[in-house]
Amino acid sequence: MDFLRDVMLQMLVFFADLTNSSGLGIILLTLVIRLLLFPLTLSQTKSLAAMRELQPKMQELQRKYKDKPQEYQRRLLELHREHNINPLGGCLPVLVQLPILWALFFVLREFPLEQRQFLIWDLAGPAGEPYWILPLLSGLTTYGQMMLSATDPSQRAMMFIMPVFLVWVSVQFPAGLVLYWVVSNVFSMGQQYVINRQLAAAKKGDKVR
Repeated sequence: MDFLRDVMLQMLVFFADLTNSSGLGIILLTLVIRLLLFPLTLSQTKSLAAMRELQPKMQELQRKYKDKPQEYQRRLLELHREHNINPLGGCLPVLVQLPILWALFFVLREFPLEQRQFLIWDLAGPAGEPYWILPLLSGLTTYGQMMLSATDPSQRAMMFIMPVFLVWVSVQFPAGLVLYWVVSNVFSMGQQYVINRQLAAAKKGDKVR
């Protein structure tokens, strides 16, 4: 964690000096991190697309073995293996981001740059001050990302609960951290939209052939 924190601090200082703005430095740092994570994002999107394709078969198994949970789990694993799907593949990019968020949190707590101010926010201060703009954007962009990646209709409740929870917790997080999360979500949605279109075009081409 110390190594990751030092690397992120050096990158943030470099981008902040380059743009003469700590806020723009965080945005550029976010874009670099998202580009580095692109292979994982691509794998995640493919995994989620495959899971959506399998939803009818998964629901059929659920109905058939609703009174036999162990048999249902066994059949489900067989279905995943048959289609070369890793059900945890969609979680990996999120897990990878956790240490990044943690490191950035500590970097912002001891922000060494004089230009802590970005637009109306103190990047090291609470994101909810003076207004709740960043926390609300955090919730909205999280909702948008979950809409693009949802694979199961039963997740609809979580698609509302998680954004509201993030708005609530983001209020006291450093504004710079929430800015990172918002920009990361927006960039991720753009990536996912492009990848989804490419996968749909490839699938259409396979059907034509």
